[in-house]
Amino acid sequence: MTQTSAPQVAPTHSPESFTPAPLAGQETLAGDVKQAIIWRSGSQIAAQIVSWSSTLIVMRLLSPTDYGLFAMSLVMLSFLTFLNGYGFASALIQERDLDRHRIRQAFGLLLSANALIAAVQWLSAPAVAAYYGQPVVADMLRVQTLIYISTPFIAIPEVLMGRRLDFRSQAVVNLLSALTGAVISLLMAWADFGVWTLVYAPIVMFWVRAIGLTILARSLVWPSFDFRGCGNIFRFGLAILLTQLFWLVQTQSDIFVIGRNLTPHEVGVYSQAVFLATIFYSRFVPPLNEVAFPAYSRLQDDLPALRWAFLRSARLIMLIAAPLYVGMAVSAKPLVATLFGPTWSELPPLIEFMALAMPFMTMQILFSPALNAIGKPGVPVRTAIAGATIFAAAFVGAAQFGILAVAAIWCVAAPLLLLATVVLSRPALGIGLADMWSALVLPVGSSVAMGTVVWAVDRLLVSTRLDALPLLHLGLLIAVGVVAYGAVIHATDRTALGQIWALIRRKPEAAAT
Repeated sequence: MTQTSAPQVAPTHSPESFTPAPLAGQETLAGDVKQAIIWRSGSQIAAQIVSWSSTLIVMRLLSPTDYGLFAMSLVMLSFLTFLNGYGFASALIQERDLDRHRIRQAFGLLLSANALIAAVQWLSAPAVAAYYGQPVVADMLRVQTLIYISTPFIAIPEVLMGRRLDFRSQAVVNLLSALTGAVISLLMAWADFGVWTLVYAPIVMFWVRAIGLTILARSLVWPSFDFRGCGNIFRFGLAILLTQLFWLVQTQSDIFVIGRNLTPHEVGVYSQAVFLATIFYSRFVPPLNEVAFPAYSRLQDDLPALRWAFLRSARLIMLIAAPLYVGMAVSAKPLVATLFGPTWSELPPLIEFMALAMPFMTMQILFSPALNAIGKPGVPVRTAIAGATIFAAAFVGAAQFGILAVAAIWCVAAPLLLLATVVLSRPALGIGLADMWSALVLPVGSSVAMGTVVWAVDRLLVSTRLDALPLLHLGLLIAVGVVAYGAVIHATDRTALGQIWALIRRKPEAAAT
């Protein structure tokens, strides 16, 4: 689970933080927000295209062992990164009258926190390398401490730009960073730098962002280490840390466990299987949650309407997610051969298991915006604790049976986490298992039918004839899947096809009504 991202915690604002503005001011603000969303969303999409394109090429040049070693170092890097103080910087957004002294205090706090965790990583690197039995991991971890030093020069400018809704400057820097990282990755991989390609490219990206944001935001100040009066910053930052801590346990426990029991080659294969299997739920569902949250918030005083909106939203999202994951499972072999090449021929069996677990993971993360909208943020924290417990225990138990068992255990842990989420959320939302089944029977049943058709066509007609032509093989399976799924949906619920198209186009009403 190394590629997933921690849940983003948006700053909360008390009602008294805002005062009514004239109509013209409201129109100006609305225009600024619209432009901010366009720049933020557009730059994210463009950066992802650049990043994924370079990743697919680099994966053909590096070995699974390289990715395995990098995944081992990433466990410690991820755990310490959540202590880097980003939440403390975000607290500045809530300041009514932000002055230069408060910025200097936040900058000093970030410098102190990141210098400390950099020192911890530097000193702990040999012990971590000994745990995995891979001496090179120590050298990697020590070089990666450069990432922490860049954090204060990224966090402060981002907060200041965010306060004035200047996402255009951030977009420019982020795109430049993505392009620089892609070029560095390709050049180093081509020059046979091996695992160091994966170490140095992110460092360069971080520092390009740090320098670019600092210049455009004009945010360079002299730090203050007098932290008196910073109680609000500490409280806000600690609240974010608590939520992310359990999320990190859930998402990093697999590599932590298998890194000691399996070879770097096996760890590399596993980590990239996670990367491919989790792309949709970790990259595309969170933006839909961002649309859903304000819609749910409008219904917080009408719980029956909110329940209806949640179940409808879940049904629509799963109408896309479920067939995508089932299709990934039944076409894993040509999919991997097309995207990654023959070097990664061990991926398909792992992806077959993980892909079938992803509908449960997707459904589980849809609960958070609804719970936050009705003022129950403690429930997502409890579900994060449940996730950390379930997945950590599952990986510990499966690791002794090999990499395939670790992949297969997802099919046990993911449904258990969804069950725990439904049980924990029911007192607040009033949504039980029967409600969930009523909403999801169409996407689940249609996806299973589609997967059965694709599997049968592949085994009986396609596979043996097109093994040497993976792109054509994949294209035919996708065509069969689209036709089969469309036919089943059309025969069962014709209106669902229009709803799917609206959701793909990211219309807010599709996700929230």
